[in-house]
Amino acid sequence: MTNVVKRSARAILLDGEELILFKRTKPGREPYWVTVGGGVEDGDPTVEAALHREVFEELGAELERAELVHLITDELDGGIGIQHIFAARLASMDLAARTGTEFSNPDRGNYEVVRISFTAATVRELNLMPPQLAEFIASNTGAIVSVLDTPIHRA
Repeated sequence: MTNVVKRSARAILLDGEELILFKRTKPGREPYWVTVGGGVEDGDPTVEAALHREVFEELGAELERAELVHLITDELDGGIGIQHIFAARLASMDLAARTGTEFSNPDRGNYEVVRISFTAATVRELNLMPPQLAEFIASNTGAIVSVLDTPIHRA
């Protein structure tokens, strides 16, 4: 059995036709972009609950819908890390309500909330991290929108 030493939940977060990302700037490093999300904590009952918590901490936001669409496995000391990638639609956002500790620590660099057009070409123009997530998003923009726009039918 593989030892999972870290789990995280990230959102390909859409608001209408736009993708919401963080533009990260750190001293001595070229700017790069990341999706909203972070680590699953012991108190999170599910990975999806962790996603909702992270989205609120980082953006003061609520999600209308979230669907797991991709996994990324990272080789880490002592085992693997799994990044659970959700396609999500924004319901509301109030940046004044965000509570993430990363925003108050200047050593972490700057987290600028940016909106970009949700197209493969636009995603490919960015230095979006990790690269395998950037490629997944750019290769699947239509499918991601379709997942979020398809009505949920529960039995």
